[in-house]
Amino acid sequence: MQINLKSATLLGSVLLGGNVMAAVSPEEAARLGQDLTPMGAEMAANADGTIPAWTGEMITPPASFKPGDGKRPLPWPEEKPVVSITKANMGEQADKLTDGTRALLEQYGDAGFRVDVYPTHRSLGQAPQWVHDATAYNAANATLEADGLKLANARAGLPFPIPQSGLEVMWNHLLRWQGTHYEGQYDNYYMDKGGNPVLSSTAIITNERPYYNPDKDYGVKDALAMLRLDFSAPARRAGEKQLVIDPTDFSGGGRKAWQYLKGQRRVRQAPTIAFDSPNPGNSGMATYDDGFLFNGSPERYDWKLIGKRELYIPYNSSELVFYTKPEVVMGRKFINPDVVRWELHRVWVVEANLKEGERHIYQRRVFYVDEDSWAAVASEAYDVSGDLWRVGFAYTTPLYDVPALALVSQGHYDLLTGTYYLGGLVEPYYGLKTDVEQKPARYFTAQGLSKSGIR
Repeated sequence: MQINLKSATLLGSVLLGGNVMAAVSPEEAARLGQDLTPMGAEMAANADGTIPAWTGEMITPPASFKPGDGKRPLPWPEEKPVVSITKANMGEQADKLTDGTRALLEQYGDAGFRVDVYPTHRSLGQAPQWVHDATAYNAANATLEADGLKLANARAGLPFPIPQSGLEVMWNHLLRWQGTHYEGQYDNYYMDKGGNPVLSSTAIITNERPYYNPDKDYGVKDALAMLRLDFSAPARRAGEKQLVIDPTDFSGGGRKAWQYLKGQRRVRQAPTIAFDSPNPGNSGMATYDDGFLFNGSPERYDWKLIGKRELYIPYNSSELVFYTKPEVVMGRKFINPDVVRWELHRVWVVEANLKEGERHIYQRRVFYVDEDSWAAVASEAYDVSGDLWRVGFAYTTPLYDVPALALVSQGHYDLLTGTYYLGGLVEPYYGLKTDVEQKPARYFTAQGLSKSGIR
């Protein structure tokens, strides 16, 4: 169902002098905590009640949950699907399916691809109070400068809870709340055309979010994220390391990235770890900026806010992320539908079109951003001929102790080659740790990579 949003406040990009994108009025900002949640989602249920109202009530962790556990137990293990969508009946639900989901049902429906829809839960569309407070401040004060590449006048909260443009929605995705830091070990798998799963990479990921560091005084930090990867498999990648630092101001030189290659035994700057360079972490089946469905600088695209829709999306995917072995998750042509939980949610729809004179393998992209968590949960990428090429999904899961709904696993289907990959599988390891001590600053430096490298 398309939700018609005619409000110029919500949909119009307001441009002032100096290429500054303006904040909303104090009257609009006052909607937070009234008809909008503290993070900017609609509080009310949808018309038929299939999307419940947001009440502010926190999800009750299962009795088996122990603070500090990296693997969070399933929140509603007793629930069953309310509807199962197949190729045969997809026409009945077409208005609630993304173009990518419909394409997968068409291409793989005869082989068993389906969408199992469960009851919708909105229990984690929130954050700690200090994040809510900063988000309220940002609504009336945060702006984008330098043609949308620089965040200004923001505190440590969601920057644009009442977005006026597609670019603001994507900045919300980049700065979505999922804690101040986390660490985990994961596998990435690639499924080849023959239906054979191939381990693309095993790594420890350490992600620090300086923008959300509550131990520092408020104000936009120099980095929205610092991410380090330490690879241990396959053998050809064991010992390799990567470091990526994304700023809150991409206009001043953009992403900083370094790479340690064991064969060279030195750290080198790696400007290719960005944009449309093939990512070896998923066997080159996606680009670097496909990670988390989108990451890095938005500079190569024009961003258009289409509006909001009610769509079936993967959601509350604890079973897939934490408790299903990779060999069970990875079906021959698609992810095992038995372990994918879909729910009906409101999502912001954003279209990205490649700017004239810019280069990227994707001519057009569409992103679907969950209104509660602000995580991009589905995407579509089109080639230069306008054909749908890759379909992406993210698999969010509740982190009771943060609290947050975190984007942990994600992957893409390549409709042209009939292959797919899935990354961020943490089941073989300890899950996702949020109670670990934050790393010292030197850990996220080129020198830190060098000192930890294999000699």
